[in-house]
Amino acid sequence: MQKLIVFLGLLLWLVLPANATDVMPVSVELNNLRTIGLYQVPKTITLYESPKDDSKIVKTIKWSSIGIYPENINPQDLFVVFILGKDLGYVAVTDETDEWVQIIYNNKTAETAWIKKDDPYKFMSWIHFYNVYGRKYGLYILKGAPDFVKNIRSAADDSSQFLAEINMPAKIKLNVIRGNWALVSVLDLDRTSKTGYIRWRGDNGVRYLFPDIK
Repeated sequence: MQKLIVFLGLLLWLVLPANATDVMPVSVELNNLRTIGLYQVPKTITLYESPKDDSKIVKTIKWSSIGIYPENINPQDLFVVFILGKDLGYVAVTDETDEWVQIIYNNKTAETAWIKKDDPYKFMSWIHFYNVYGRKYGLYILKGAPDFVKNIRSAADDSSQFLAEINMPAKIKLNVIRGNWALVSVLDLDRTSKTGYIRWRGDNGVRYLFPDIK
C-alpha cells in the first residue's frame, strides 16, 4: 500500500503543469504601488478593455489548483497570492467601481484590464486584507525591508517610545492594522514576548510585511 501511495504521488507530480506552483510575496516590491487592494478571482477570468459588458475582451484566463491556462502564463505574473491547496487566487487591484475592478494581469509589465465582480465581497482593500488574513495567520517580514521595520514602538508614530526590537521572530501575531502601522505581539526564538506597533507599510505604499497564509 505504501509503495502504491508513493507511485501515485510521483505520477501526479509528473503530470502537473509546469505552472502549478504557489505564489506568495517574498521581497519588498517597489513597482505597482498604485494598487488599492486585492480581488479574489473566479476560476475563469474574463478581461475587458473597459468596465462595460459590451467592451472588447482582452483575454480569458482559466485556472485551477493544478495550473493556469493558457499555459504560457506564469502564476507569479498573474497573482499576488496563489495557494494551490486552498484554490485561492488574489490579484492586485488598481481601481474599483460598484460592479467592476481594474486588475493587474501581468505583474512584470503592469498591464491592466477590467473584470466584472462575481461577488462584491471578494474585493479587499489592503487594510481589510491584512486585518483578515494577518490576524488569522500572522505576518512575516519581506526580504529587503528596512531595519526600522523591526523596531517595536509604544504608539503608531515614528517619534513614539521605542520598546523593543524584533530579532528572530518565531511568530508575529497581528492584533490590528491602523493606517501604516500594525499592532503586533511577537514571539522571538528566545521565547521573549514583545507587544507594540511596527510599520507594515511605508508612506509611499511599499509593503514591508505580508500575511503568512498557509
